Amino acid sequence: MNKQHILTIYLMGFLFAFSLAIPTYINSTFLSNLVSEKNVGFVYTLASILSMIMLVWMPVALRKLGNFKITLLFLITKMIALTTIAFSSSPLLTGIVFLIYLILTTAITFNFDVFLEHFSSDDSTGNIRGTYLSARNTAWVMAPIIAGLVLTNGDYWKIYTLASFILLPIIYLLFRNFKNFEDPEYSRTPFWETLKTVWSRKNVHKIFVSNLLLKFFYSWMVIYTPIYLHQHIGFSWSTIGIIFTIMLLPFPLLEMPLGKLADDRFGEKEMLNIGFIIMGLSTAYLTFVTSTSPVVWAALLFVTRIGASMVEITTESYFFKKIKSSDTNILGFFRMTRPIAYIIGPLLASLLLVFIDIHYLFVILGTIIIVLGLGHGLKLVDTK
Repeated sequence: MNKQHILTIYLMGFLFAFSLAIPTYINSTFLSNLVSEKNVGFVYTLASILSMIMLVWMPVALRKLGNFKITLLFLITKMIALTTIAFSSSPLLTGIVFLIYLILTTAITFNFDVFLEHFSSDDSTGNIRGTYLSARNTAWVMAPIIAGLVLTNGDYWKIYTLASFILLPIIYLLFRNFKNFEDPEYSRTPFWETLKTVWSRKNVHKIFVSNLLLKFFYSWMVIYTPIYLHQHIGFSWSTIGIIFTIMLLPFPLLEMPLGKLADDRFGEKEMLNIGFIIMGLSTAYLTFVTSTSPVVWAALLFVTRIGASMVEITTESYFFKKIKSSDTNILGFFRMTRPIAYIIGPLLASLLLVFIDIHYLFVILGTIIIVLGLGHGLKLVDTK
């Protein structure tokens, strides 16, 4: 039964990632129709603050309702939010619902983590997490090119409607396989006690910072790369879709074998630090690229994601070897890295854009990744 449940979670993760990825790379451009380009980052910052509040509240909600009911509620609400974004003519309503949509993305990811950790064992964590991430990232590879084909003449409603419909089979799978899910005894540790626990466990603290840096990288690249390629380089959305599809290939190709290697041979430390080096150097180099060739941009962005895929699987594998499914307080804190990054990242970028051109964000980001990533990754005690 554990294997059946894990396979179902893989499929649910794939479909959810597909629903998420379809609109992700046009979200910032869509928002720029509601607010100015320089203020797009502030929308993500507000959503991230609210997401953190949601994650703090999640252990309480899980103890009262259970993971199945909470996940079902969030999926239905997200469907309604996406449909509203697609067809609303009110900028204010669209903005509010867009915030709800972003918050629920973080919450549902957390719920899936609870399911997967419940059915996993520590000796196969890297393999299970690698396969799960590969399933999710296969959807991320497929989504940009499909979004580029669907998005014609600025018809954003088509993208958000499609993303909404993809959630339907997830709801079916959830009902069929998890309606009788037996919740563990979730931790009752208060937030500040959890913070002290994470800080006192040095290796958990270091992997937390490593994951935060990865999400910081995503926050800048997801928001500002589409804007830069579309509005400054001049690529069409269909071309950007192809570029991003190629860019994301390292995730489904590398994370499953890397997760297995982390379990069986190397541990996580070496791959983590090599990933930071590749990610940082290749990202910094983008600032100096003057080419308008889609092939050049696809190749360079592909290299950045080789590094990112190495960091992603090693941080996930290392962390989940250190916790149990009942440790929802620590898991929630770990998943706060995404909203924290989407507070710090867009806010910092928005402030920098007052003084610098957008292409300088790449060299600044690359420098941050190398300096802070190696500063923490090299001190990590490996699992092998």
